[in-house]
Amino acid sequence: MLFHHNACRALCPAALLALLAAVLPAQAADNKESTNSDKTVTVAHIKLAGSLDEGVPPADPLLGGLTENFKAKLDRIKKARDDKKVRALYLQIEGLRLGWGKLDELSRAIADFRKSGKKVFAYVESGDERDYLLALACDEVCVPESGWLLLTGVRAEVSFFKDLLGHIGVKADMLQMGEAKSAAEPFTRNSLSEPARKQLELVLEDRYEHGLVERIAQARKMTPDHVKKLIDQGPYTARAALKAGLIDRVGYVDEYRGTLKKALKAEKISLLRDYEKKKAEDVDLSNPFAVLRLLATPRSSSSKRPKVAVIYAVGPIVTGKSIESLLGSETCGSTTIIRAIRQAERDDTVKAIVLRVDSPGGSALASDLIWNELKRCKKPVVASMSDVAASGGYYISMAAHKIYAEPGTLTGSIGVVWGKLALAGLFEKVGIKTEVLSRGANSGILSSNRPFTESERAAMTALMGDVYDQFLDKALQGRHKAGKSMSRDQLVKLAGGRIWTGRQARENGLVDELGGLEDAIAGARKLANMATDKEPELLLLPKSRSFLDALLDTGSDSRFPGMDLGALRLLRTLPGGAGKLATVETLLQLRTEPVWMMLPYQIELR
Repeated sequence: MLFHHNACRALCPAALLALLAAVLPAQAADNKESTNSDKTVTVAHIKLAGSLDEGVPPADPLLGGLTENFKAKLDRIKKARDDKKVRALYLQIEGLRLGWGKLDELSRAIADFRKSGKKVFAYVESGDERDYLLALACDEVCVPESGWLLLTGVRAEVSFFKDLLGHIGVKADMLQMGEAKSAAEPFTRNSLSEPARKQLELVLEDRYEHGLVERIAQARKMTPDHVKKLIDQGPYTARAALKAGLIDRVGYVDEYRGTLKKALKAEKISLLRDYEKKKAEDVDLSNPFAVLRLLATPRSSSSKRPKVAVIYAVGPIVTGKSIESLLGSETCGSTTIIRAIRQAERDDTVKAIVLRVDSPGGSALASDLIWNELKRCKKPVVASMSDVAASGGYYISMAAHKIYAEPGTLTGSIGVVWGKLALAGLFEKVGIKTEVLSRGANSGILSSNRPFTESERAAMTALMGDVYDQFLDKALQGRHKAGKSMSRDQLVKLAGGRIWTGRQARENGLVDELGGLEDAIAGARKLANMATDKEPELLLLPKSRSFLDALLDTGSDSRFPGMDLGALRLLRTLPGGAGKLATVETLLQLRTEPVWMMLPYQIELR
């Protein structure tokens, strides 16, 4: 309705009030009708499966949409939380192969989503323990009728290779600094040493009481004692799990959409499949310019906005460049990481650095080179520990102004180990005779033919003692730099190769805060006095390889020249084979390194 200006001015107040009374109810009725007519609810769908690796995914158009790192999953959950169109989150959880650190971080991201007032629904197909533990962070857990719940407790398995080596005439001769520094024990013993057993028991107890029992008790509103009884009665079929109160619903995926409608009081569900997942581009290979773009090295951001550099240190730490290991994972090469640190240091738009560590350690030399480069940085450095940041992984974190870890992170293992496999017996079995001519009492210290002589053992022990002292000194410097009051005697009691969960490390002062990557980024921004009113731009390093780089590196095993790795790769496909191979693989990768800082064993607590 239109009013001429003069006519409107001529209306008396009483007439104006009567007009408003007539118009406003009609408008309110119109608004109410439009609201009620739209009963469609938008639900974001995200699939969580596999190992959810760290690192920078390929940025090229062909591979970029095929791979997605752990942070990308977290970002998608966060975006759904802030998306006003999205009313709920539907998580499809299938066969997660991740550590307890990532489990903590994902659970917290789901909890943050729920704090927005939106609901989260989990559909768990396989029902493995970590799948279930993640689903516990949601409002509702559904398992298909043919599914199961493998709730059976926490277990640590350690494999020993001494007898195997003996059968083929190989003797492992190893040295260690720290009574619990047991990384060499799989090759020298047939069982756990008492110090190693004690440390594993401590970690296992923390995982069981806090990581498993406490989680279930809080989520399902049960007492810890009752939860322990349920664990001792597992595993469960889907229906048995429902009866025990461990899950909320039994149903198939197609039926679950109907459940969502009812739970959200909607007439229709609009499901956004693979919400905000980056898609691979269609590349016209007949176009030479498209091919050139495919082969080009991805460019870093040229934005002038203030940034936080996130540097990923993932995999066993080795000297040289990062490469793909024989099991298909990446190594953490000192040359590659140092180059990334220097790039962040030279970039004027980068105001702070976050070192994201997911590594069991490796070469003492490579770890120290990375530590030194971080220490030289004039910009604030914060360390963020993922699943594992132990031994060399802890070493490189010591240069940070502050260290963040998840409660389930495995860290510590401050100690040194080194040794070699003496192959003389194997050579004799296959008819190889070796004659040695030498000058110098310790000339055979790196020889793979025989064990150490007494002179060589004494010399190597002294060298390793110096490296261990450096480790302790630098760890103490790092703790003082972070504002922790700790004496060397106190640190020694925490070192000696002892391993800790992130929760235990925080209590003992080895890390500063419990939190994930987002917390570390926030801490770095605060140290750099960056603005907090908007999200910072991130520079992810080391920069990803181009499609051409990945193509040329496919199948390359530059650290194992002349070796036929086909049988090892076949063993990887067998149940439990990858875990067994990881220990052997690390030994092969480090065979030319003089001193090692490695996590004891290839530990996987399930």
